[in-house]
Amino acid sequence: MDVEHKQLVQLLPLLPLLAELGRTEHITETAELLGVPQSTVSRAVARASAIVGTELLVRDGRGVRLTPAAKALLPHIDAALGEFQTGLDLVRHESEVVRGRIAVAFQHTFGEAMLPLLISAFRSRHPQTAFDLSQGARDGCLAELAAGSADLALTAPVATPSRTISSAALYREPLRLVVHHRHPLAGRRRVRVAEIRQEPFVAMGSGYGMRSLTDALFREAGFRPRIAFESQDSHTVRGLVSAGLGVSILPPGGSAPGRQDPSPGTGADDGGPGWVEIALDSALAFREIGLAWREPVSRNARADAEPDSVRLFRELVLRDGPALLAGFVRERSGG
Repeated sequence: MDVEHKQLVQLLPLLPLLAELGRTEHITETAELLGVPQSTVSRAVARASAIVGTELLVRDGRGVRLTPAAKALLPHIDAALGEFQTGLDLVRHESEVVRGRIAVAFQHTFGEAMLPLLISAFRSRHPQTAFDLSQGARDGCLAELAAGSADLALTAPVATPSRTISSAALYREPLRLVVHHRHPLAGRRRVRVAEIRQEPFVAMGSGYGMRSLTDALFREAGFRPRIAFESQDSHTVRGLVSAGLGVSILPPGGSAPGRQDPSPGTGADDGGPGWVEIALDSALAFREIGLAWREPVSRNARADAEPDSVRLFRELVLRDGPALLAGFVRERSGG
């Protein structure tokens, strides 16, 4: 083994640490991010400097700074790590068997078809993967994700990205006014939110994504609704509306039980249950559904921090989810 190759072998284990140090330019922060003692970082830098043959780090007051040599070397370190990650991803994608458990937290309205469609697509490729599902309010889903009890969260509105949480929008669907099929507005094609100012409103409970969206619609219209009932389930909301106990705003219900044709003479008897949907005249009358996931504190810890099964499912949802769900959204929206 020649001298240069031997030096390269000695440097390879130090590359992730040097890449992180190049990002932080701080020994203590690098040690905390990588979960190693500060002395380990200092010794690694000293060893790397000796192998390279020049100083990579110099003291600057109470801190440190990278030398010109280190700054010249770092892009090549990042490129080498990136190439290795690409190769690792390729090997994992080509693996025929992916096992593991994926914990997904999701809002109630996604359990009927949206999430099953995504799981079905994934299981057709990786049948030995198991899923742990938890449904609830948007706030609860994101709390599970932050606490680590869920690997991924499917929510609307899309989660706000942070230092530890990343998110991406998948698709959006319109919100509709839902009224009893004999309500005075039932025959309209489009209504303004202000037109239900005096109506009893059936709302989702606090902490639910739909509640934040309807609150925004009412703020835009300049009034607070007269809330007659609060529910934790959209099916119950539709049931209350179907019984004539109020109006509501929900995503399209498709062929959910109780939907009626609003045309005169085609619905149930006047006193019978049933509901219809009407388009809302508001630029805010939609909800955007997205996926959220935890990010490792260190970018170089991704391979260890995220199991293959979780990573592959997340990639499938982000890559194929929008197209996979587009037909479902059109069908539910009636177009």
